[in-house]
Amino acid sequence: MRISNEIADRIKQAADIVEVVGDFVSLKKRGSNYTACCPFHNEKSPSFNVNPVRQIYKCFGCGAAGDSIKFVMDIEGVSYGEALRHLAQKYNIEVEEEQQTPEEVLRQNERDSLYIVLNFAQKYYQNLLMEHEEGQGIGLSYFRNRGFNDPTIKSFGLGYSLTDWDGLTKEAAKKGYNPELLEKAGLALHKEGDAQANRTTRYYDRFRGRVIFPIHNVSGKVIAFGARILTADKNQPKYINSPETDVYHKSKILYGIYQAKNAIRQEDVCYLVEGYTDVISLHQAGIHNVAASSGTSLTEGQIKLIARFTQNITILYDGDAAGIKAALRGLDMVLEEGMNVSLVTLPDGEDPDSYVYKVGAEGFKAHVKQATKDFITFKTEMLLKEAGDNPFKRAEAINDIVTSITKIPDPIKRQIFYKRTADLMKMDEQTLISEGNKYLRQQREKPADRTTQRPQERTQQKFQERPKERPQELDNFFPENFIEEEFGILVEDVVPNHQPNTFVAPKNEPPVDLFKARLYFQEQAFIKLLILHGQTELEAGISLCRYLLHEIGEISFENQLFDLILNIFRQRFNMGEVPSTDYFLSHIDPDIQRITIDLCTNRHHLSENWIKHEIIVPTDEDLLHELAFKKILRLKMAYSADKIKDLLNQMGKITGNSDEEFAQIIEIQKQYKFYKNINDLAAKELGTVVPGY
Repeated sequence: MRISNEIADRIKQAADIVEVVGDFVSLKKRGSNYTACCPFHNEKSPSFNVNPVRQIYKCFGCGAAGDSIKFVMDIEGVSYGEALRHLAQKYNIEVEEEQQTPEEVLRQNERDSLYIVLNFAQKYYQNLLMEHEEGQGIGLSYFRNRGFNDPTIKSFGLGYSLTDWDGLTKEAAKKGYNPELLEKAGLALHKEGDAQANRTTRYYDRFRGRVIFPIHNVSGKVIAFGARILTADKNQPKYINSPETDVYHKSKILYGIYQAKNAIRQEDVCYLVEGYTDVISLHQAGIHNVAASSGTSLTEGQIKLIARFTQNITILYDGDAAGIKAALRGLDMVLEEGMNVSLVTLPDGEDPDSYVYKVGAEGFKAHVKQATKDFITFKTEMLLKEAGDNPFKRAEAINDIVTSITKIPDPIKRQIFYKRTADLMKMDEQTLISEGNKYLRQQREKPADRTTQRPQERTQQKFQERPKERPQELDNFFPENFIEEEFGILVEDVVPNHQPNTFVAPKNEPPVDLFKARLYFQEQAFIKLLILHGQTELEAGISLCRYLLHEIGEISFENQLFDLILNIFRQRFNMGEVPSTDYFLSHIDPDIQRITIDLCTNRHHLSENWIKHEIIVPTDEDLLHELAFKKILRLKMAYSADKIKDLLNQMGKITGNSDEEFAQIIEIQKQYKFYKNINDLAAKELGTVVPGY
């Protein structure tokens, strides 16, 4: 199934990068751009940058970059077509597609197919709830008794599954959905056939005779279901849930996060509860910034999901002992992420669902405001109460609390909690600090256990260790002034007997070889000028693209990607047009799109105070004539220096003992003079000291 280019262009034009990214992370304006902590890797200081003018994003931490479509693809793990459909739905753009046959569904990307069949199941279950006699009599009556109204039922997509063994399976078959797909989506189970008895494999529904709670991801797609039985059958569990699938990972999702994300961002706090009905009841009461961990202790993935929208979590759990214990599990992980976590206990025998029904929204909010305690204070009071006068238990409690405080990355916050804990325990603050520092030293001295590290941690550690493996001589390759001059100043001499290093640079990054690195950066600077300013006219009828292409002639670039972009400019220019920056930002080749975003994005921006105090800083556009001239000269210097190095290497391998080799020496000398002359002339124009070769 294919979306037409015309519709795709409409979607791209309508999709605002700030709105699209803002659906998934909390953006803060900084200058003309927006920043956030990157949703693609773990970080505590924001390095994720969104440019509303260019309509692109770029993370300076992990390198993730792209436009609105690429962001949806990466954050949701979906195909290009599914990302377009997501944005079309967001911006109310009708996408005309032909009716899919069962064969087409199977050929479609499997993840897309899972989303489609899960969406079908949600609509099927909700239709049974609202229209079917059994659904109305059992399921709808249950929700009505809980106080849920029709808008709430619709908002959360609630439904009902019949007591039939294969009601969904049969209905899905009528629509052309393969039973194997239903099983992959967690909607069906199967019983193996018996060839001897001539019985085929039988598929039947996972959810039968239960009310249905669809689970949505952040963008609103149905990815799984929870189902509650309404009869007193001791042989059946009260709740059953979808299994893990390609689109559903329980540890990375929170129930209600889709309905809550905007309110969490606005209120700057996420209320975390335990069950489905807790979320729905609070939401209906007007408390929208609430999500549920679905009966499990918090996981790292769930914490990071909340961190996209706020740094503040308030746990709302039952007031009984089990609820309190549940509230404490895993909260050290929240502290490690630098987040602020508080807890609220409800009166004995109450849960969020029953309590909001009893006292109403305003009464509930008043209790939360009055009863909220930060995690450390809550834990200290609870453990001291349990320990009583027993000195051993009090010592254990102190160690437990100090360990939690050490998880806080901010030293100022740690100091505050040490003082507060010391006051509560009526003991010396310095003793707690000393114990905390002792624990931190022990943790630092522990050897890293590679067997227990997550793959991402091992990769990051390997990346951090990699510079140590480089030859020591590399430390002098890129002095600070060399970088500041955009790698245009030549080094003082050729590295004698220099052998290529074994270190392999990442794709589209400068090689370690000194001459190749210099050439790389000059090619990059040249391509940057073409992409950002190629259409700018230097004089009437003479574009920067025309000037640059004329000056370098038929030179081919060493870097394959830069050479590809250069040839695109040559081909398009010969056709009478100059490609724009937007052309490359939305290019179908992901490598071209990524390098364009890198070239368009600046990590640092001038302070608004510069404008306030009328400090004028010339831009590239202001100095385009001079900039282009210097870039050409520096490129020629780097290009000729690289050629000279190759010629000298060739010369070193020739003995000159034969007429053929003597002729080679003459030819090399001729080429050497040619490139040396180019280098000298360019250096003279730039006022650069040329090294001897």
